[in-house]
Amino acid sequence: MKIAFQMDPIGAVNINADSSFRISEEAQARGHTLFYYLPDNLAFQEGRITAKGHDLTVQRVQGDHATLGPLREVDLADFDVVWLRQDPPFDMHYITSTHLLDRIKETTLVVNDPFWVRNYPEKLMCLDFPDLIPPTTIARDLDTIKAFKAKHGDVILKPLYGNGGAGVFRLDENDRNLGSLYELFTGFSREPLIVQKFLPAVSKGDKRVILVDGEAVGAINRVPAAGETRSNMHVGGRPEKVGLTDRDLEICAAIGPVLKEKGQIFVGIDVIGDYLTEINVTSPTGIQELERFDGTNIAAKIWEAIEARRA
Repeated sequence: MKIAFQMDPIGAVNINADSSFRISEEAQARGHTLFYYLPDNLAFQEGRITAKGHDLTVQRVQGDHATLGPLREVDLADFDVVWLRQDPPFDMHYITSTHLLDRIKETTLVVNDPFWVRNYPEKLMCLDFPDLIPPTTIARDLDTIKAFKAKHGDVILKPLYGNGGAGVFRLDENDRNLGSLYELFTGFSREPLIVQKFLPAVSKGDKRVILVDGEAVGAINRVPAAGETRSNMHVGGRPEKVGLTDRDLEICAAIGPVLKEKGQIFVGIDVIGDYLTEINVTSPTGIQELERFDGTNIAAKIWEAIEARRA
């Protein structure tokens, strides 16, 4: 198959951690041809969805991991699969790219389905499963946020469309910074904030569960560094081998059929203790760590699901 990757600069990726690299490596091993372009080079041109980019070959040699052909323009409707793999922020630039990629869905499989990536961003899809998530409020009104904090005491405050642990604050019962943080966030953004009850179980880890076409295929545990609330690996969280609990499987059984129906082939959910906290559909990570811990070829499972859908 002809595969195109819409992603951030490939030269900067860590080949031992980046999921897009691992997915492209497995695609190449399966005989598929690769094309790579940056989101800025996606365009609508008189009815055609085009991209300027490069033919791509990859190898597992850091610093020499991507060989690019000459810059050329392609019609994305000529490809079998297009991967929507750029990282958030989930802003209007990102949303516009999903609108454009929607226009080739009759001929090309876009992974993950851009319509539902747009309509099910990470922290909002969870709201469809109120029995699975911790107490949560999404608001821009300060009084509403203060009332939630007064009720629950120890809370987590974060941007609704943030990623990688950026801008995540724990505000315990003795904290006096809510007003200042509210002014800071609302001073540069018109977006609401999300506030959730703090889950003490995070000290034991924030579990990333990988689902492929709606089925759980494994998990890694991300343990916060000493003195840190956030467990994201971007900010020093330590990945550990972990199994799936009955509660994890219960959560996956509830959300998996919806993910499959909506064309969300590669998804990473976050689970703290007994609670679902995020459903990551934009650019999930974690498959390389899971492959090393479990000895399972997760990238192959992803491609098997894609090849079955194309067939």
